[in-house]
Amino acid sequence: MAARSPRARVALRMPERPRAAHKGDFGRILIVAGSASMPGAAALCALAALRSGAGLVTLAAGAKVLDRVAGRVLGATFLELPSMPDGTLAEAAAERVLARAEEFDAAALGPGLGRGRGPLAVVERLFPELPCPTVVDADALNELAEAPRILEMPRRGRRILTPHPGEMTRLLGARVALGNEPVARERACAALASQTKTCVVLKGAGTVIREGERAFTATTGNPGLAKGGTGDVLTGILAALAARKELDAFDAVCLGVHAHGLAGDLAAAELGEDGMMTEDLLFFLPHAWRTLAETSH
Repeated sequence: MAARSPRARVALRMPERPRAAHKGDFGRILIVAGSASMPGAAALCALAALRSGAGLVTLAAGAKVLDRVAGRVLGATFLELPSMPDGTLAEAAAERVLARAEEFDAAALGPGLGRGRGPLAVVERLFPELPCPTVVDADALNELAEAPRILEMPRRGRRILTPHPGEMTRLLGARVALGNEPVARERACAALASQTKTCVVLKGAGTVIREGERAFTATTGNPGLAKGGTGDVLTGILAALAARKELDAFDAVCLGVHAHGLAGDLAAAELGEDGMMTEDLLFFLPHAWRTLAETSH
């Protein structure tokens, strides 16, 4: 039998939605994201989770963020968190999140979170203590790089780290040289996955995924995705899929990365790589899911 194409192999992992299903069957997602200077990251992440089949999405953020995005993310619920005068989360935000953490099937931590004493304290509490699978991105990764002791803490749930090359370099320090060649990217991804005992998604041209001995390299995506906010969209997609219990955990990450790149390819085909915007991914994401569903049959 001929080997299936990468697209077909991923598409076969698409879960069907039973006719008698209800919203609770498709995952309750918690997104801890945003700051006064970067509210859009929180909105993009939440909307991407909704566009990826999540049943319920709760955006946990400070009041300044919620005031600016609540009218855009109409399908989500909101959890207001204590914040600092600069609009980043206060240390007390972690306790409020953990008080409700058992309600959720998956989480996202980091998009637009900002840097500082408050965000660091929040990441230090939530990274080890969130009980559900958690996608860790952006400023949460930067805080982990500054305080690597957090990565060594025992943790309650599975963690999916999604660094871009700059964040990967900071996380690895001088231990592994990260170049642009595929072999170098694969080596760096494997090193961080082994060191942290996490699933690592190294974003970029040919996104590389590694968890234990399992590896996958994406074949979708284009330079039009090299724009601010596309990683926030990926984080929302991965959080939505991490909550789907009928999906193998590693396959869910591969599927999410593949679909994200496919949405980018569809957007570029229609709009061009230069003219496509991050928001366009949210429009083309349903078309990507439909394409994958049709390919799987």
